[in-house]
Amino acid sequence: MDKPVEQSCFWLSTRSASRPAVRLQAKSEADVTVVGAGFTGLWTAYFLKSLEPSLEIAIVEQGCTGYGGSGRNAGMISACIDHSHALAINHFGEMEAGRLSRIGLRNIEELCAFAIDCDVERTGQLHVALAESHVAECRKFVATAERLGLDGYRFLDSNGTRRELNSPLYMASAFAPGGGIINPIRLIDKLVQVLSDQGVRIYEQSRVTGIEKNLVRTDEGSVSSRKIVLATDSYSHHLFPELLQYFIPLYDYVVVSEPLSAAQLDSIGWGNRQGVTDGRNFFNYYRLTADNRILWGTSEAMYYANNKVDTACDHSTEKRVSLLSSFALHFPQLADLHFPYSWGGPIASTTRLTPFFGTLNSGSVYYALGYTGHGIGTTRLAGKILAHMVLSKQSDLLKMQIARKKPLPYPPEPIRNLAVNMVTRSLKRVDSGHNPDLLLHLLDIAGIGFSS
Repeated sequence: MDKPVEQSCFWLSTRSASRPAVRLQAKSEADVTVVGAGFTGLWTAYFLKSLEPSLEIAIVEQGCTGYGGSGRNAGMISACIDHSHALAINHFGEMEAGRLSRIGLRNIEELCAFAIDCDVERTGQLHVALAESHVAECRKFVATAERLGLDGYRFLDSNGTRRELNSPLYMASAFAPGGGIINPIRLIDKLVQVLSDQGVRIYEQSRVTGIEKNLVRTDEGSVSSRKIVLATDSYSHHLFPELLQYFIPLYDYVVVSEPLSAAQLDSIGWGNRQGVTDGRNFFNYYRLTADNRILWGTSEAMYYANNKVDTACDHSTEKRVSLLSSFALHFPQLADLHFPYSWGGPIASTTRLTPFFGTLNSGSVYYALGYTGHGIGTTRLAGKILAHMVLSKQSDLLKMQIARKKPLPYPPEPIRNLAVNMVTRSLKRVDSGHNPDLLLHLLDIAGIGFSS
């Protein structure tokens, strides 16, 4: 629990790529400066180079590449841009939801083709039901996909579900094709290698202390450029506090086990290796790694008062205990499994659960943030949108509502902390079998969600 996240996070601690970090220690120039070397920043640089190969691009990162949410997530790929097709319909209308579903699937196909050597597996996702209400939601999930003209979605009864994954809790499930699982830090490292080969300068261990109209300052140097991309997601308010009205920084927590033996794996099945989520508001999400470890996480994210995002939030004894307890309930046959890795990662949650885009500093700074736990696939699409914005190039992507409209704002502190606590209590009551209260009905009407 006392280890730094670079050692306690399975992906970061086992990364194979070894390259010396280059710090920004002098004055420099570029055509475009990207702040943040996570998925948003790296994909934006990738698409900028694709559109204009001659661009001089500098990327500035406070830690190592993939240090933030990009290198700490579960590595589960969803084909949905929104958290579900039903939410996309609620947020953007049926026509645009259908378009988003097609764009999302094509985006994942292109991502997986790029990441072929990053432990990527197109296994799809299994949404499992732990209560009768979840069974109904599984049926609705499949029906909504069919309504949008999507193929391959299936409802599985209890027997069919347990043939896929053997837990005594599962009453049914819905299978969603298109997505899968990946080693996120291998994808980060591949992007870094491709960009480095293209001449993109990547500065690590270089904390940005301020951004002026055309200048990015760090502790030891600076980069001047015509355009700047803010790709800092849940850290964005450290540089631009005004963005906080549109997102709330949260921490998701994850544990990873020792490798399963053949007998242990056989006891739970999971031969098709899907990424899995359950049907609760505060759900568990889980997957197998390439060496058959189980990654087990929870969407019951922690909000730290005053929008705190720093290393003090990287570990939570309470969340680790809760994660291990929930795992034992799902898979009692593996109750003695050891979990040597444990960490937390920051996410930026918006009220519509999808990212938003915009400009700052009189149009010299471009940004995208707010992936709300769906960043693996959506960051690639965001990078493409940002690249077209920065270069003022036309694209149908820029006409989508997700690129043009901001989400409804969150309240400021101290109301924010009180609101999160109230909604958390209401959602937990629903997960324990109670009906949604008035607060949740009002939030549902407004299209606002607090669970990641």
